[in-house]
Amino acid sequence: MLSRVAERIYWLARYIERAENTARLVNTYHFLLLDMPRGTKVGWHILPYIAGSSELFNECYQRQDERNTVKYLLADSINPASIVNSITMARENARTSRDELPGYAWEQINELYIYTRDNVSTALARRGRFSFLTETILRCQQLTGLLAGTMSHDLRYDFIRIGRNIERADMTTRVIDIGAMSLKEEDEARAHDVHVWTSMLHALNAYQMYRKDVQLGVHCEDVVGYLLQNNYFPRSVTHCIDQIEESIAILPKYKDPLAQLRATRRRVDKIKPATLTAESLHKEVDQIQIGISALHGQICSTWFE
Repeated sequence: MLSRVAERIYWLARYIERAENTARLVNTYHFLLLDMPRGTKVGWHILPYIAGSSELFNECYQRQDERNTVKYLLADSINPASIVNSITMARENARTSRDELPGYAWEQINELYIYTRDNVSTALARRGRFSFLTETILRCQQLTGLLAGTMSHDLRYDFIRIGRNIERADMTTRVIDIGAMSLKEEDEARAHDVHVWTSMLHALNAYQMYRKDVQLGVHCEDVVGYLLQNNYFPRSVTHCIDQIEESIAILPKYKDPLAQLRATRRRVDKIKPATLTAESLHKEVDQIQIGISALHGQICSTWFE
């Protein structure tokens, strides 16, 4: 397989996962603010920061209000990680790799692109936001399932798994970071713990599995441990790392990426959620994100350059 083909497939998976995750993030945060008690100081400006593009957002918009933030994350052509841009880039990578993908995959990606292009404006107002985001999430999940169920699980699919799980692990850490940033003060943490962390679980479709597996109330340390270290939930950081390792280990020249991956896994394993404060949790999440970024760099230098 040519390196440029591997790179396109890798980024295809990342962009589809990124679009789904951004839709989840905005949807969940919308309902989080509705559920929070009056007087809680949580603003929309947190979302561009969590998405890793707060500097660009501040350059483009003077007001950090709800409408500007939603427009930036969903539809802004200036933001490379907006839903519209992510799906556009996924479509372009699929178009140039159509021979490597199942036939229906291109059709679904193209339909997803047309849907988001034609309907994203309805999501800027609250009335149409839930419908648009929910449909976007479902279409992304449909595409992910199509690739898993109809594509040969060879080296091509390994790069899809790697891309999807890197993006998924990164977003899980960012969702945890929302919880850490929303609970700056200890008294606030006690008062709003359930509201915040229940919303974080819903952001990852993890609430029912959490209640089934953990069988405890929703508290910060339990949720953080579940989302970081659970071996079986597909969006936990540990599970994503395990999935990436399975794919990397059968590729040629895997030594350096695998070493970086295992270093990140060891850092995740050492975390003790019960001892973390909001500040220390934020620092730990930052270090995990740095490790994920370094893994991406190793993948690019090993197989794409």
